[in-house]
Amino acid sequence: MIITLTGLPGAGKSTIAELLSKKLDTPWYSIGTLRGKMAEERGMTIDEFNTLGESEDFTDKEVDEYQKKLGKNTEKLIIDGRLSWYFIPNSLKVFLDVDKKEAANRIFGASKKGLRKDEKPYNSAEEVLISINKRLESDQKRYKKYYNIDYLDKSNYDLVIDTTKKSPDRIVDEILNALG
Repeated sequence: MIITLTGLPGAGKSTIAELLSKKLDTPWYSIGTLRGKMAEERGMTIDEFNTLGESEDFTDKEVDEYQKKLGKNTEKLIIDGRLSWYFIPNSLKVFLDVDKKEAANRIFGASKKGLRKDEKPYNSAEEVLISINKRLESDQKRYKKYYNIDYLDKSNYDLVIDTTKKSPDRIVDEILNALG
């Protein structure tokens, strides 16, 4: 059983992946965390790293190869990453959607607590919203260029959940129900 989680920034991918990992006693891998560490190692924010990725494919290709290997060599895992569904097709593919204003509030709250070390400090949720839109634009540009895919096309997924007004436990229950 492999579950791939993708979705918009601030939709709760890491939160849900962690809860599923505990509930199912299954290893969890975070591609966003891995890319964040790559950015930090270069003295960059994740947004700067994404911009670099528009011209330098290593920013994506290294983690994408890692995902492919995980999917081929692991029978049981939970992975959150924008393209995990694409590189691990033999998975339950889950897209977590969220209202962008709610996402901005979530990310701003995490930023104030120092929970997002790969992002610059934000002064407001409105500033985060601008950053989300730029990130989505960069993601779309890179994924189209390198793989000719649109990860925001919800027909790519087995399950789409709007997390805007749902508790993490309810979201986890929906995913577990989809597993059968």
